[in-house]
Amino acid sequence: MWRRWVALLALLGIALIGKGYWNATRDPVVRTAVVAVADWPTGQAPIKVLLLSDVHVSTPDMSPARLTRLVGQLNRLKPDLVVIAGDLISGKRFATRHHTPDEIAAPLAGFRAPLGIVAVLGNHDFWHDAPAQAAALRKRGIIVLANNATRRGPLIVGGVADEVTRHDDIPGTYAAMDALGAGPRVLLTHSPDVVPRLPAPVAAVLTGHTHCGQLVFPLIGALTYASKYGDRFACGRIDTGGQPVFVGAGLGTSIVPLRYGAPPDVWLVTLGPDKVP
Repeated sequence: MWRRWVALLALLGIALIGKGYWNATRDPVVRTAVVAVADWPTGQAPIKVLLLSDVHVSTPDMSPARLTRLVGQLNRLKPDLVVIAGDLISGKRFATRHHTPDEIAAPLAGFRAPLGIVAVLGNHDFWHDAPAQAAALRKRGIIVLANNATRRGPLIVGGVADEVTRHDDIPGTYAAMDALGAGPRVLLTHSPDVVPRLPAPVAAVLTGHTHCGQLVFPLIGALTYASKYGDRFACGRIDTGGQPVFVGAGLGTSIVPLRYGAPPDVWLVTLGPDKVP
């Protein structure tokens, strides 16, 4: 009799792992939002910004081939600007294969957005080979920000370097945005933990890192959000003190290639005038 119970428990365990892997490798949920910007330039059409984060490229769950397919699908959303909020490298022990910076960057270069692709690096990138990953991205025309800023059409995009590994310089990033003159501002950063320290609001903060918990169970909740603020910036759209913050669940996985209760997602955020003419 006990052998039957052991076999049943083993089958349940295999089913649970299989479900978690299916969750991790399903196509991302596309979440949408509209942000009204008070200082939106007169006559400027709204801009669609596609936010993805935590790609964590590694086989089997996020191979370069899968990422290439997802990029093709996301191009159908016709974003004006693509932003990547860090953690392109995986490094997880359960991967069957890790990939080079070039193999990681190549699929991302397939995005087709008139205003280009802008990225910041995350803690996993800094823990492994941030210089090589940044170089691979730049070689393919992807702008990599690290406490500096770039103008993309009417938008000023500031990129704060990774807070988890203490590479962030918020005052330096704001100074870089100031140097680019007037225009609506968005801030791209890997971890949302920088938000309470921002000296002035921006149109939107675009970030990731939390994976929306990745492993979120009934009754228990998320095992961790990897944030010193607990669940304050756990997931989704958060409006804190008038500051819109968008925290993505990410495309890939960390530590284990499993997801429960937190499907992969991307955000399509439309920025535009606060009043329709």
